[in-house]
Amino acid sequence: MLFLSLALRNLRRHRVRSVLATVGIIIGVVAIASLGIVGASLSALVGGMVADVSDTVLVTPHLAISSGDPFDPRNTLAARISDETVRLVERAAGQHRVIPMILASDRVRIRDTEGYVTVYALQSDDIPFLIEREAGLYPQARSPGVMVGALLAEEFDLHPGSRIEVGGESVRVAGVAAERGMGIDINPDYALIVTEEWYAARHGSQEYSRVVVKVGDLAAIEGVKDAIDQQVNRRRDVVDVLDSREILELYYETFDAINIFLLGIGAVSLFVASVSILNVMIISVTERTAEIGLMRSIGVTRRQVLLMFLYESLILGVAGSLVGGIISVAVGYYVSASVAEFFTDFAVSGSAGMLGPAVAGYVAFGMAFGVAASIVAGLYPAWSAAQKNPIEALRYE
Repeated sequence: MLFLSLALRNLRRHRVRSVLATVGIIIGVVAIASLGIVGASLSALVGGMVADVSDTVLVTPHLAISSGDPFDPRNTLAARISDETVRLVERAAGQHRVIPMILASDRVRIRDTEGYVTVYALQSDDIPFLIEREAGLYPQARSPGVMVGALLAEEFDLHPGSRIEVGGESVRVAGVAAERGMGIDINPDYALIVTEEWYAARHGSQEYSRVVVKVGDLAAIEGVKDAIDQQVNRRRDVVDVLDSREILELYYETFDAINIFLLGIGAVSLFVASVSILNVMIISVTERTAEIGLMRSIGVTRRQVLLMFLYESLILGVAGSLVGGIISVAVGYYVSASVAEFFTDFAVSGSAGMLGPAVAGYVAFGMAFGVAASIVAGLYPAWSAAQKNPIEALRYE
């Protein structure tokens, strides 16, 4: 306890220097914890996006430069799936429901607001298999009405019978879809859902953007995928076939890499803070050389001198890590609340509660990293102080 008291006394004697070194640790701990929590939040968001469509096989056009990921931005090139390919998919899928769709956008005007909206065009009898109805009717093949997504309807106070302008044409809202959330197959909450006949009458017949296969038995997913691949890609790669689990794995791998990168950025800030502590400790050892010589001459061992200086770096690390941890908890809950709000606003399935353990884990990791970095930074100065010759140290001016 004596040497701990001496360490505290020395830190108090140089308050400004000690506070600045502690601030560096605080910043490093907050950086590691906060960036880790951000990465965990993104990962949780992605998990929520695809968690409820585990029965889905997604068939997308194959591109020579594509990675196979249906969300790869290179897949925005004008690639389509032909009617013949859809028939091959239906043959391979057997009894499972095959739902081709056209994904497009169109200009929409709702009262005084004008912009572009996502449009999903499906065969009329396929719509109920993907979208639940909250109010009104599903669009029918020979009906001019459209269905609007739940959040779009809520934002603009739309209901069955409302009139909106789509592509310069006034159309009636036939129904409102129930909130579904984001998914790998269809994201209708801020979109218009129309029949394929309605879309073709205004834009001409087009090939499909993607094909969704709803597999009744989850154990049959691999078999369905293999059958589609063998049937359609027999001579050359025409389509890419993925299920929601593979897409989830792709995203987890991507966000794990992002998370490691973010943690690396935080670690760099802690490294800078540890260099600051190293500098403080070296200066402290230099200033107290005569004191070290006096202590050694009255019987203080090298180990005790080593511990005294290590206590100083440990105190700086613990103080900075505790304050940084408290700030990180506040930041973590703010991030969690933001993700929870995103889940609510965009109807993403999942719960922000899953971030609770992640917040605690990253805060603990950041604090432990901060303490460890401080101790490592103090090792060399402490060792240097312990190795000083007592007689030479007493002569130091």
